[in-house]
Amino acid sequence: MPDNDTEQNKPHSDCISNDLQENMEKVQQLFSDTPDMVIRHLTIKQSDKQALLIYIDGLNDKAAINDDVLRPLQQEMTVGIQEIAVTIGHLEHLYDWEHVELALFQGNSLLFINGSEHAYSLDTKGWPQRNIEDPQLESSLKGAHQGFLETGDLNIALIRRYIPHRGLKIKRLTVGQRGKTTVSILYIEDIANEKYISKLEQRIQQINVDAVINTGELCEFIEDNPFSLFPQLITTERPDTAASQLLQGRCAVVVDRSPNVLIAPVTFMSFFQNIDDYSSRWTIATFLRLLRMFAFFMAAFLPAFYISVVSYHFEIIPLKLLLTLGESRGQVPFPPFVEAILMEITLELLREAGIRLPAPVGQTVGIVGGIVIGQAVVQAGLISNVMVIVVAFTAISSFILPNYDMVAAVRLIRFILMILASMFGFVGLVIGFMTLIGHILALKSLGTAYGSPIGPVRLADLKDTIIRVPLWLMDKRPLSSAPKQSKRQRQSRIQEDTE
Repeated sequence: MPDNDTEQNKPHSDCISNDLQENMEKVQQLFSDTPDMVIRHLTIKQSDKQALLIYIDGLNDKAAINDDVLRPLQQEMTVGIQEIAVTIGHLEHLYDWEHVELALFQGNSLLFINGSEHAYSLDTKGWPQRNIEDPQLESSLKGAHQGFLETGDLNIALIRRYIPHRGLKIKRLTVGQRGKTTVSILYIEDIANEKYISKLEQRIQQINVDAVINTGELCEFIEDNPFSLFPQLITTERPDTAASQLLQGRCAVVVDRSPNVLIAPVTFMSFFQNIDDYSSRWTIATFLRLLRMFAFFMAAFLPAFYISVVSYHFEIIPLKLLLTLGESRGQVPFPPFVEAILMEITLELLREAGIRLPAPVGQTVGIVGGIVIGQAVVQAGLISNVMVIVVAFTAISSFILPNYDMVAAVRLIRFILMILASMFGFVGLVIGFMTLIGHILALKSLGTAYGSPIGPVRLADLKDTIIRVPLWLMDKRPLSSAPKQSKRQRQSRIQEDTE
């Protein structure tokens, strides 16, 4: 939580002195117990002045410091109107200690010169980072095999490769009192709706915390309804997905030090779309989207439907199937609800164990554990064979959904529907279904209708929802993301984009 001790933070707002010794003492006072800080005393050959070079070891590129800072400062050369001659691409003047602290921990090197009332911030960032790899959660068959990294500037560069146009604009904000995090809002100027950009910027500016570590924390602060089970922003680790959403008129939020990017505003149907849908034939893409919608209802309602039928409405079961169910449940000592809860909790335990363990071990636990436990509980008479089949179909259905956040929401909705089904049967299922639909229609994402284009109905946007029509028929951007324009303006914009 943020601190309110203004006296402790007050020295950070002091101005930099023109006396090098005073600045040295100030640095030692502010950054005490910082053994990874490097302080080098040197003399600038061009002006014959004493100077201090300060940086944090591990956050800088030492080759850049040696070749682009130290070596030029130690050479005799004409500096013109500048006080120093370095070959760093970006150089900035800092006049107070608050900005000095921020620049230092962002990986910049600071140069203090005797007689100057400002410090030079030299862009020598070079912290450890991994190579660009294939995304882990969003695998693709025909799309690019590049995922975002933990560096905000590199993530923006990956997006720019897909949209090399001057219309791609960036607004940068800083979030956090202690761990200041750079948050960048990306949008295409002549496509995105300004009200979404201003609303997103306003919500980010109102965040008052010590630090924002990743996009998940930021998402919880800026979403419209934090108490809803449904995600209201898309989190993606694919640059091509982010670029595709930007071209549809949405905004992308890049959080430094996080390998994920937020997309807003979104609709419920956005969570059932995948970047591969636009690389496949439209018939195949439509079939896959229909399959995902079917899987959503299977994952959410199948266990509750089984409980309702076995507990209250067994008369709708055909006679032969009813005899099979009766034989299967003959030795089971628990009612269907307890039976389903035990199996679902076991499934969640196996799922979490497979995620937390190393990849080879996790796969073994998931497969072997599921087979062994399923066979053992059936032979022990604790669970019926049909219940094992129901849980297996439920698990497979949840794996089909392309978005992890939506999968997590479905897992929780499943338990709520199971409770309603155990209490009221089909009536409880209908109540749960109607409540679910009403909640989706009432939700907003940055003020946009979450149920669009189905509720409210927007016929023009139905071309890219459950059914994906051929790309040459998708000549208009979604109304839920692009600004409202006349038909002539839209045609003019499409023609400009084509040219």
